[in-house]
Amino acid sequence: MSRPPLAKEKIIDAYVSMLCEEGERAATMEATAARAGVSKGGLLYHFASKELLAQGAIDGLLRTHEEDLQHMGSAPEGPASYFVRTSTVIGGELDRYFLAVLRLAQGGHEPSVKALEDVQEGWLNLIQLEVKDKYAAEAIMLIGEGLYYQTSMPGSWSTGTFGKDLDHLLKQVERLKNGN
Repeated sequence: MSRPPLAKEKIIDAYVSMLCEEGERAATMEATAARAGVSKGGLLYHFASKELLAQGAIDGLLRTHEEDLQHMGSAPEGPASYFVRTSTVIGGELDRYFLAVLRLAQGGHEPSVKALEDVQEGWLNLIQLEVKDKYAAEAIMLIGEGLYYQTSMPGSWSTGTFGKDLDHLLKQVERLKNGN
């Protein structure tokens, strides 16, 4: 039997969900408390400011990114193919935190911008360990990012050409890895 989520976890989950679904403006302290099912005083006990809430989202992103880097580094297919293949995974914990922090960064929140830069750098560094050509590694990153964008779009974009033929795309990644 799993334990019920702690108030602090419920608050961060509510804040992240609101950022993802409604954007930064809607994710007020009051709305976050209401969505988490805690009083505003309860929220303030754990997060005395909106900046601390934002830091909680950033911490969640960095934690899930570190877990992803471990999986990426030990993936039998190699980091580059892992990165591209998992760029189609939408709705997971890493995706939720990434989108939430992206929403904060789009609003000019500098710590979020820095966190996203660190995440991108972590992925690229791991890909570059496998793919020695800097430009090929960057192209692989762009393939994954484009695939993520396309997959996350509603409607026909999410079932578009690239997402339907992931195996073909992964063959192109192999060609880039091998310098062909």
